[in-house]
Amino acid sequence: MAFFQDPPALGNQFDEDRALRSYLSRALPSDVHGAVIPSLREMGELAGGSLYRLQLADRLNEPVLTQWDAWGRRVDHIEVTPLWKEAARIAAEHGVVATAYERAHGRFSRVHQFALAFLFDASTDVYTCPLAMTDGAAKTLVVHGNQKINERAVARLTSRDPAQAWTSGQWMTERTGGSDVGLSETIATPGPDGAFRLHGTKWFTSATTSQMALTLARPEGNPPGGRGLALFYVEVFDEKGRREGILVNRLKDKLGTRKVPTAELTLDGALALPVAGLGDGIRNIAPMLNITRTWNAVGALAGMRRGIALAMDYANRRVQFGAPLNRKPLHVDTLAGMQAEFEGALHLTFRVVELLGREEAGEITADEARLLRLLTPLMKLTTAKQVVAVTSEALECFGGAGYVEDTGLPRILRDAQVLPIWEGTTNVLSLDALRAIAKDRSLEVLGAEIARLCGGAAGGRLAPAAAAAEQGFQHAVAWVGRLSSEDPLGIEAGARRFALTLGRSLELALLVHHAAWAQEHASDARPTAAALRFAAHGVDQIRDESREFAELLAGVTS
Repeated sequence: MAFFQDPPALGNQFDEDRALRSYLSRALPSDVHGAVIPSLREMGELAGGSLYRLQLADRLNEPVLTQWDAWGRRVDHIEVTPLWKEAARIAAEHGVVATAYERAHGRFSRVHQFALAFLFDASTDVYTCPLAMTDGAAKTLVVHGNQKINERAVARLTSRDPAQAWTSGQWMTERTGGSDVGLSETIATPGPDGAFRLHGTKWFTSATTSQMALTLARPEGNPPGGRGLALFYVEVFDEKGRREGILVNRLKDKLGTRKVPTAELTLDGALALPVAGLGDGIRNIAPMLNITRTWNAVGALAGMRRGIALAMDYANRRVQFGAPLNRKPLHVDTLAGMQAEFEGALHLTFRVVELLGREEAGEITADEARLLRLLTPLMKLTTAKQVVAVTSEALECFGGAGYVEDTGLPRILRDAQVLPIWEGTTNVLSLDALRAIAKDRSLEVLGAEIARLCGGAAGGRLAPAAAAAEQGFQHAVAWVGRLSSEDPLGIEAGARRFALTLGRSLELALLVHHAAWAQEHASDARPTAAALRFAAHGVDQIRDESREFAELLAGVTS
């Protein structure tokens, strides 16, 4: 009889995620823990059940742009896929954005929200992209307190009613540059009613089907550069559902995130309202970027977890050379390495989420605020690098099947690759971390955080891992201190290695801290195994390299 391989399967993605459940047991007070578990279990059942099945069935569908109707009218209608329509309903009803703003659990509301988002993300083909910008827009509008706009938008952005809920876009990138937003060419022309009309091209806009967007434009007469930009609120559709002064030139043909309707737009008199004055737009949109970078990290967690979950299940089903793969020591070692990286990323991301929750509850200290400012870019860049490596390894766990589209596996890696790029590349965020360090005492605060986390591991089995975390951090501090006086340009050249060393050192310290807790409170040795394995992977990426040699290798000519 011919052989047919059983495909991997998923169960309840909350019940099967030991690392998430262990973290929540430590991080949440017992009353909050008991209150949030039912919603997380319900989302886990959807993510491993009906939503996952719809994702597989929807694999070949992509958004479709219809620019003209049958009678020659410009309509620019974008039809999203059945999966995205269902994801929109589930996200609203389950409060994937709303939970953070209802604040039913005070400073722990963000932990609850992002645990929901983490479970939801992997089965939705990146519907979390518009949700991230929706959350970021709501946070930005709340921070700036523009009453007229907020009364119109915030309740819709945070609604649990699918018929009322809005999502938001974020329109920043233009042909002149992505990270260098100060070069933006979009002009805002004032009208007699206090509103503005926007004229320009947005080269890369995600969530183009959203009902609103926050965007940057330069009011007429403002100076060049970032300070001359202002933050504007735009409603995408008029009362009849037509785009007003917004032309969709085309949808982007991307490597991954193919369900996301990313478009090039021409703003041809789009109606806009200033959110917070007529300048300092980059600074004013910063609350949105901090939120979306956190969503980026949560998306990285979700991609890693999905690849690992499928690979682990497959290892139970796939028999080679007389035994299942999960009885082959080399394959088990590969899975263990992936899991350790995921757990480090999980604890780093949710440490930032905890700080965000404290900030929004008004309970954050000055040192914690500095730590949040530094950790946000470190979290985003570190987890984004990890997800590409882990999902690539996950595909390899399936052999040839991991490279075949109709298994649904290649999408996981393709979608992961956007995460080091979206909301700031690794290099850009490394420089952002350097700016944060130069501005305040955040590096000193990070050192105290690592020392606190590792403090309970002296002399025990976790001692080598704790020592590796502290040594990685101290080497990074010594390196940046030495080059500050000897070779300032050398700091920029090594900024990526410096930032990754800080990120991975903190991940290891967090793993050590959680493992010590798990030993004492849960008699669970698996977090200790994760910490020791992560330490074996290495955290210290600092090294001195000749810039002259780097320029030779990169083909730089004088």
